[in-house]
Amino acid sequence: MNRFLSSQPLVQDFGLGLVRIFIGAFLIYHGREVFDTVAMNKYLEWDMFKNSSGKTMVYAGKASEFISGILLVLGLFTRIAALLVIGTLGYISFFLGNGEIWMDAQHPFLFVLFGVVFLFVGGGKLSLDNLIFKK
Repeated sequence: MNRFLSSQPLVQDFGLGLVRIFIGAFLIYHGREVFDTVAMNKYLEWDMFKNSSGKTMVYAGKASEFISGILLVLGLFTRIAALLVIGTLGYISFFLGNGEIWMDAQHPFLFVLFGVVFLFVGGGKLSLDNLIFKK
């Protein structure tokens, strides 16, 4: 009980690995829309995407979610994946969501925060990064 109440981490590598995998899976789920023409066309109907770069932005955003999700699940190039998440979901939070991180843009902003976590901690022991790039 003393260890549970202490400030020392409990199975930190396992916990961060589990969170990384779940965040990656959620990003894959949202990013898979890049393969769904009907869903992508719905995004293209939004006013902010009715310009010359709208289609590129929508496809780049969804592809970024999908690719970063795969990388996070695998724990491969984790910090690069984290930067993709921060950039993509930060854009969604602050430009598409008008910075309303306490209300409508809260969901994408939580992904930004998880991106920041994995930018700092990396993939951890339970990752391909650890296997490939050991010191």
